[in-house]
Formats: sequence, structure tokens, C-alpha cells
Amino acid sequence: MRYFFIAGEASGDLHASNLMRELKCQDKNAEFCFLGGDLMKKEACKEPIIHYRRMAFMGIINVLLNLRTVLDNLKCCKRALLNFNPDVVILIDYPSFNLQVAKFVKNKTSIPVYYYISPKIWAWKEYRIKSIKKYIDKMYCILPFEVDFYKKHNYAIDYVGNPTVDSVASFLEKAEDKAIFLERNSLSDKPIVALLSGSRRQEIAKCLPLMANMAEKFPEYQFVVAGAPGVSVDFYDAYAKGLPVVFGQTYDLVRNAKVAIVNSGTATLETALLKTPQVVVYHVFGGRFAMLLKNMLLHIKYVSLVNLIADSELVPELIAHLFTEENLQNHLSSLLYENSVRDAQMLGYEVLAKRLGGAGCASKTAILINASLK
Repeated sequence: MRYFFIAGEASGDLHASNLMRELKCQDKNAEFCFLGGDLMKKEACKEPIIHYRRMAFMGIINVLLNLRTVLDNLKCCKRALLNFNPDVVILIDYPSFNLQVAKFVKNKTSIPVYYYISPKIWAWKEYRIKSIKKYIDKMYCILPFEVDFYKKHNYAIDYVGNPTVDSVASFLEKAEDKAIFLERNSLSDKPIVALLSGSRRQEIAKCLPLMANMAEKFPEYQFVVAGAPGVSVDFYDAYAKGLPVVFGQTYDLVRNAKVAIVNSGTATLETALLKTPQVVVYHVFGGRFAMLLKNMLLHIKYVSLVNLIADSELVPELIAHLFTEENLQNHLSSLLYENSVRDAQMLGYEVLAKRLGGAGCASKTAILINASLK
């Protein structure tokens, strides 16, 4: 079979590469053409038509500033797709671009279009369901609540599990002792509070200083920062206030921490699956006003993946104007010193893990894709 993949950012490159690997297990004659990154290149043994670094434009302003590149990418993608003539097109998130491609494929060819990892239309831009129902033949989702969301729109999907479950399970199989982690990073034997301030420089600059202030409030703990890929030590020096920063060891850090302070994102789910209590934070420019806009524009009760999947406030969310030093200190103190608060989170984590299901997300998806094309 011939598979045409589109992934427009780093996370999509990872998820697509895992799916490619599993498709090769199901289909010994699998051949790939793709827009994506280096991980996909490794699985396909060929260069991408377009690297995601030329595609990852986020936000309306950024897209408008790079409109010519966006349009050139779309034109190049369509041409490559027709030349390759695949048996199926597989889209990975990245909805603004991918739904345009899906429309083109359905209007110009008879090639089926599959989506792996749904756009977050349950949060905003719910109107995109019309395009999905019209142009997408099959949807493979990774969040359990998406099943009910799409059912509400009379659109059947397949829930295939969550890739974060796979990542954490793989890590835990070979996780090393805490003593090794401490020695390698020249850390003391004080209990750890892990600081996960995000992966982008802007969010690190906004979140990390307030997180780092907690070290003075809890001197009996050592506060350690998880360094993001591609962000230099010098950048962290400006915001970490002398706290140690460890790179490439986020799972080790979280697993060995007593509590984590986590900038909202996939890291909140990873922290829950690693069974470390957490406080979720997120800086929003505009504070209280931004929260009012959020309530008007977004169709979700919670921000963190943990609470969205649990459908309850399992972990505290300090978002926008709620992200203050006083609030953070109070919640951190509860998790560090009140066993009942910690136990409630840990019990919730067990329910969360059951709801997500076991590992094998990419494998399940590959089996379903292969069966549907025979």
C-alpha cells in the first residue's frame, strides 16, 4: 500500500512516525510519501516533501505574515499527492492546513482520507465538524471523551488509546533508580519539586519566575527545572533564579519528584501517568479579561488534559489571573503536607489511567487502517 502522511509540527512528526512503524509491521510493502520531520524520515527512509519547520505557523498573525509560504506549501502538497497517487491519505492534527488538503482530495480524487489525532474542535472552532463529516472517511481519536463529542454530531469515530500512555509505559520499563538520577545531576537527597514551565521561550519567561519563587517558601525541598529541547541553559539562567535545570530527563525528574508544578499541556497528562501530584498553571496575557474571553470562545470547563479526561477538577488549575504567588503557594503546601489532598489526586489518577486504556495506540490504529483498506 502507498500512504501519504501530513504532519505539520514536532508532535505530529512523533505520532506519525510511530504509526508508520506499525503500518510497516502490518504491510510489508508499505511505501510512504509525506510532509513532516526527521522521525518520519527515519521510518520512510526518504526525505519529506516539506519539512514541518516550514509549516509550523501558529496564530492568525503568524499565518498572515507567512501567507505566501503557506500557499506554496499547499500547492506543493497537492502536486506531490497527485504524483504519488496513494491508497490513502493520513492527516495528523494540524487542521487549518489538513482540512484544506482533505477537501482537495475528496473533490479531485477517489482516495480515502483518514485523520489520526483529531483537531481540538471540542474546545473551539466546532464548526469544523461540517468539513470533517464531509471530507474525512475515518477518524482515529486519542482522547476518550471525543467519542461522545462526535457522537453528538452523528459522526462515528474509533478511540485507539493515547500515545502518552505508550511513552510513559516505555519509559517505566527501563527507568533507573532515583539515586542514579540524583548523582548524575548533582542533586541532594532533599525531596524534589519539579518545575515544568513549558517548551516555548515565551511561556517559560512568563511562568518560570513565579514557579521559582516557591523555592524560598519551601526551603526543605529542592526545586528542579525541566529543561525544554532547543532552549539554551543561558536562557534558563535569566528566569530560573539559580535553580538547577536538567535536560532530556523530564520523565525521570517527574517520577522522582514529590510534587510537580506543570504548565498546561501534554505534560499534565504525562505527570498524572507518572503518578506525581501536580498543580497546573498557565499564564495568559490580560488576566481576568482573558478569562472572560476564554469563557465566551471556548466550549470547555477545564484547561488541563487531566481534568478534561477526568471530567472533574482532579488537579488545581491556576489560569490567567488565578496564577498568583499566593494561590500557587497554598496549593503547593496542600499537596506537600496534606495526605488527604495527595491521596485524592492519586486515586483520581488511577481512574484516569483506566479511562485512557492500555498501551498500543499506534499499533491499534495501524491494524484498523490496514483492515479498512483490504
